[in-house]
Amino acid sequence: MIYDSISSFCGSLEPMRPLMGIDVGTKTLGLATSDILLTTAGALLTVKREKFSRDAIKVLQISGSRNVGGFIIGLPINMDGSEGPKAQSIRSFAWNFSKKTSLPVAFWDERLSTVAAEKTLLEADVARKRRSEVIDALAACYILQGALDRISHLRSKP
Repeated sequence: MIYDSISSFCGSLEPMRPLMGIDVGTKTLGLATSDILLTTAGALLTVKREKFSRDAIKVLQISGSRNVGGFIIGLPINMDGSEGPKAQSIRSFAWNFSKKTSLPVAFWDERLSTVAAEKTLLEADVARKRRSEVIDALAACYILQGALDRISHLRSKP
């Protein structure tokens, strides 16, 4: 099932299961996972894209080996808050992906996540070749951490 709202998504989560963040690019899928308490995200890896069915199988195998309880997919919202063709493409990816799993899927606004990831890698003086290998996983980490922070905020409300 796909949730547009993180608060609705929260209600569908099983306790003590991590989440997986996905940064969907045209050439790669960046993956990140959380801890079981849903407090901290960590970059995992970057998967080179092939056909959708193969991509989905890879992600589901990786998520299954980590006992993931749900997915956060970065949604590229324009700076003015509108959705363009890229957002529609990601929504299509998510819709097709959700048909292959019973786990909940939610979107998170990914504005500037790649910019933040690039800045972090530049500040760490990571070589250009290495940056290109890890940037999408780090962007997925930023996306997932944003969603985790929101989940934490929602759960702390009385």
